[in-house]
Amino acid sequence: MSFEAWTIFALFWVVFVTTPGPNAVNCISNGMNLPFPKAMLGVLAILTQASAFLILSALGVTALIATSPTGFFVAKLVGAAFLIWMGVRGWMNSTRPAPASARPARHVYLHALAVATINPKSVAGYLAAFSQFVQPDVPIWQQMGIIIPTALGITTLSYTGFTLLGAAMGKAALGAVFNIWVRRVMAACFIIYGVMLGLSSTPTAKG
Repeated sequence: MSFEAWTIFALFWVVFVTTPGPNAVNCISNGMNLPFPKAMLGVLAILTQASAFLILSALGVTALIATSPTGFFVAKLVGAAFLIWMGVRGWMNSTRPAPASARPARHVYLHALAVATINPKSVAGYLAAFSQFVQPDVPIWQQMGIIIPTALGITTLSYTGFTLLGAAMGKAALGAVFNIWVRRVMAACFIIYGVMLGLSSTPTAKG
């Protein structure tokens, strides 16, 4: 991969991971409601998902998923229901104290991993990255040696930033009314993303 191609890929990935979506909302929510070290487990989960999707993309699995309308449709409905359920539960619990110490680290990690995995933006983004930036005449794993560190580094910076934003918002939300409405906005975002996921079309790879 040339320096020019790497620069374009890096810029694409910056836009990809900084555009607000379910992962960003979850990181902000974790930052607001959890001690920062525990909240960072959400970022670790996103990196786990990103690593897996990068490898699967290199193997062509994400393209296979995207070209299977039935499989994508079922996964889409499950993911949409999960996000909407999270939003409804978050709205109902918005007036209750955030259970910062009650959530075990394993739950924080697995919850973030589930949110990251069901995100249709992931499949579309990785397909776009591999259809646009991978050179067919260069061994794939040679290119992955550049793509993976770049993608994971930018992903880490982005979602750490969202987590820090949530932590700052949590400290600022000293008033009970403000805190409730911030949590309701986060819950509403999950519901909106769930509806958008349910109405989304199947991503396709470019031939």
